[in-house]
Amino acid sequence: MLTILGQPQTSSNGISRRRLIQAAGGGLLGLSLPQVLAAESLPRSRPVRARSVIFVFLFGGPSQFETFDMKPDAPEKIRGPFKPTPARTSGLLISEHLARLASISDKYCVVRTMTHPYNDHSGAGHYLQTGRQWQIPIGGGFSATPKDWPSMGSVVEYLAQHEPGGLARDLPSYAALPNWLGRLQDRGQYRRPGQYGGWLGRGYDPLTTRVDKRELNDNPYWRDCSDEELTFQIEGLMAADDLPPIRLRQRQTLLEQFDASRRTLDGRPVREYDQFRQRAVALATSETTRRALDIRQEPDSLRDRYGRHLFGQSALMARRLVEAGTRFVTVHYDCVDGYSWDSHLNSQSLQKHLLPTLDQGLSALLEDLDQRGLLAETLVVAMGEMGRTPQANASWGRGHWSTLFPALLAGAGIAGGTLYGSSDKDAAYPVDHPVRPEDLAATIYDALGIDPDLRLPDAQGRPVHICEGQPVRGLWT
Repeated sequence: MLTILGQPQTSSNGISRRRLIQAAGGGLLGLSLPQVLAAESLPRSRPVRARSVIFVFLFGGPSQFETFDMKPDAPEKIRGPFKPTPARTSGLLISEHLARLASISDKYCVVRTMTHPYNDHSGAGHYLQTGRQWQIPIGGGFSATPKDWPSMGSVVEYLAQHEPGGLARDLPSYAALPNWLGRLQDRGQYRRPGQYGGWLGRGYDPLTTRVDKRELNDNPYWRDCSDEELTFQIEGLMAADDLPPIRLRQRQTLLEQFDASRRTLDGRPVREYDQFRQRAVALATSETTRRALDIRQEPDSLRDRYGRHLFGQSALMARRLVEAGTRFVTVHYDCVDGYSWDSHLNSQSLQKHLLPTLDQGLSALLEDLDQRGLLAETLVVAMGEMGRTPQANASWGRGHWSTLFPALLAGAGIAGGTLYGSSDKDAAYPVDHPVRPEDLAATIYDALGIDPDLRLPDAQGRPVHICEGQPVRGLWT
């Protein structure tokens, strides 16, 4: 009998669990693939530190020099135009434009040594959200494909759907806010990879909301929207007239009648599409989901604290979803209208818009979770997909730099008021404790009680490891 433990498992004859699964996958020991996958589904006695994860994705690549790893003693051409502000963490050199986060730095850890070789937004974005390298080479593509690795949220959704009664849930296990990554950038030219189910199938994509911009040149990520109501709709389902649940159910019936003649096929794409649509309609017509997405239930004072802009209200929506029971929520702070964390041109958008709204929304999220007793069971991760070049240009813009960038982690037992790893004098490379995207993914899975060594069936039904990293257990108290 195979005993499942929190450490590498062994059978009674001393064969490791991983070797047993590999041997079975090769047809040895008389085990079939279904038996292998059944063995993979056995419960594990891993500690569950986090009930939920909120992944704040600052897409574009925030500069380490202007956020959490400032180098005030570096030469002028490197250190940047901003100054550090006092923090509650010894040794943390944090930007003066992140003063609220500095004042509560005892609630989080800054990992200063994230690193990978993908100096490309799409490839790096896929890597950070999945923990696996993109199959498309740098420069070879920009948009998601069905062959991509599943996001961490999609793995959580897959496991939830395969629990007893999982398909009957009235809340998603994985949600993405406020729009799919790339939708508000360049008129939706690229649907960026990493946020979807990939080869697991569309049925494990996130429930994705949609918030439309009011005007072409109006950026809702930081514009004060207190005079307008930001409406979080479910992408692909809610019509312009905001169809009520009964109308959605009627439309589903019509679609089922229309598609009846096409259901003679038994291929996986058809089954996946039906599963995806049925799940989306069920969630859209769920009163629990509708209540969670109704941000108007929050008091005005709290909404003001988060900030009446798209990022702040999205952070508040993320808290509402995890409080209702969603296990993995990604909040995209995307590139919009020429202002971006991808700061090639100058640092003005950082100073005037990006850093103040991040400071307001993220600090409010951490404090709100803490006050509600949710921070102890919610892992919050905030980061971009890369950093910026040590040497700036004449207007204080910086290029792509993926070999060193920071991440903020809080909650679920993460040791607050700490720093993990150190960078060199130019914030260019890790000096010690480098953390790769696969290690971060393993850390998140481990916190959720998911074995990073777990295998899931790919499009051909073959068992594939979801992760190849090692949990960074030094982050916990």
